Amino acid sequence: MAEAAGDAGLGPGPGPAPAQEGAELAAVIGATVPTGFEQTAAEEVQEKLGSASRISRDRGKIYFAVPARSLPQVHRLRSVDNLFVVVEEFKDYQFKENKEDALKDLEDLVKKLPWTDPLKVWELNNSLKKKKTKRKKHSLQSPASREKLSDGGEEGGADQKDTNDQEDCAQNIAGVEPAGSQDTEKPQEVASQNGGEEEEEDNEQLDARDEVQASSGSGTKAGDGQTAEEEVKVLKFRVTCNRAGDKHSFTSNEAARDFGGAVQEHFQWKADMTNFDVEVLLNIHNNEVVVGIALTEESLHRRNITHFGPTTLRSTLAYGMLRLCDPQPTDIIVDPMCGTGAIPIEGAAEWPCCYHIAGDNNPQAVKRAANNVCSLLRKNESKDSSTALGVPLDIIQWDICNLPLRTGCVDIVVTDMPFGKRIGSKKKNWDLYPACLMEMGRICTPGTGRAVLLTQDKKCFAKALSRVGHIWRRAQTVWVNVGGLHAAVYLLRRTWERAEERRSFW
Repeated sequence: MAEAAGDAGLGPGPGPAPAQEGAELAAVIGATVPTGFEQTAAEEVQEKLGSASRISRDRGKIYFAVPARSLPQVHRLRSVDNLFVVVEEFKDYQFKENKEDALKDLEDLVKKLPWTDPLKVWELNNSLKKKKTKRKKHSLQSPASREKLSDGGEEGGADQKDTNDQEDCAQNIAGVEPAGSQDTEKPQEVASQNGGEEEEEDNEQLDARDEVQASSGSGTKAGDGQTAEEEVKVLKFRVTCNRAGDKHSFTSNEAARDFGGAVQEHFQWKADMTNFDVEVLLNIHNNEVVVGIALTEESLHRRNITHFGPTTLRSTLAYGMLRLCDPQPTDIIVDPMCGTGAIPIEGAAEWPCCYHIAGDNNPQAVKRAANNVCSLLRKNESKDSSTALGVPLDIIQWDICNLPLRTGCVDIVVTDMPFGKRIGSKKKNWDLYPACLMEMGRICTPGTGRAVLLTQDKKCFAKALSRVGHIWRRAQTVWVNVGGLHAAVYLLRRTWERAEERRSFW
């Protein structure tokens, strides 16, 4: 990957005529997703946005078309990392063999691209982010919010009083969602939580509709209502080039540099590699070229975790693993090696009608997970400061090989198993993996139980699975990239055979 800055602004520049007045602004959105979970992301887009997706030949990307007013829902997708609006896509771009000629073609390409509508989408996306930030500030300044802060401590206490929070959360985590008590109040709690989310969604939807109407029929220049100071403001930008393939005569740096120089000349924006307003993307995969404009400043997987451990799982990957096992309402979902709690927290946020149990043998990991749940509760409170919201999740310290759960009481097990690198060792995995699979088989419901397990120690896992083949049957394998490591996510289905309490494996 390479980056180059260049000067360009939402100023003049040739391009296709904007959509006719009254026509709805639409966009082709590109999304980066965890490698291996492209189909899962496409299914989520179809389910939540009603749009069909195309999976790129370049792994880890999908493309789908949506009306611009749907941008708020696009940002709420759980399976995508980064978003960008597509300016133009070339499925079979012919690069010249000579480096100078190939780079000159990229420079000339800038003037031919249809920048107008994608830049409108970028402007709309920016205005929605600013309005959302204002709403958050207003929510924090509301009387109910101030009262809660005065009762519960200063705002941002997680950062200022981390030690106290750890103690409080560790002591009170069992009370996050009372099990079996106040049954009549639970539907109201869920309804109020959903109501807060629906209200926020409605606000964002109205904002998007207003912005689309305001920008309809206008070009990329500043509107008449803007001040002269806003009109003369020059945007800052950079170009980021991602290139894959061994038949190119140029490097990523060279492509980004020359393409960025042409963008700078075309738009008259100001170059800035770090404090930029617009990030232009140049994605080259063999002969496939996609030019886009970034819609996210940081990855959307940074949404749940505030207290990190040595091997914290990305929330987008956690979502893909959970979706793979198809949770149903009232399912009991267990993560027996939860670490910082990325999987159960994602599960509780997206599948609130299931009950999630997380545990780890490391007391520090349990504290981190408890603090992350507390952060999620504070986040929920800020959405609707008048109601205290809970999450259907408990966190426990336990031994993975001797879980304090009844035989056959669990519907789903989802966990990130030790790779044997940063935590544990490959040698220990040879004993740990078969013992874990046996204990997971004991607690899972025969016939209907399933497990989704992530590991990079594939050889050890395959050996362990062959030893417990009487209780677990492999249904699917998804190959993923985790921090540069080639790992696998296994979907296992529980057989009807009874699991033995203890057994010699080797």
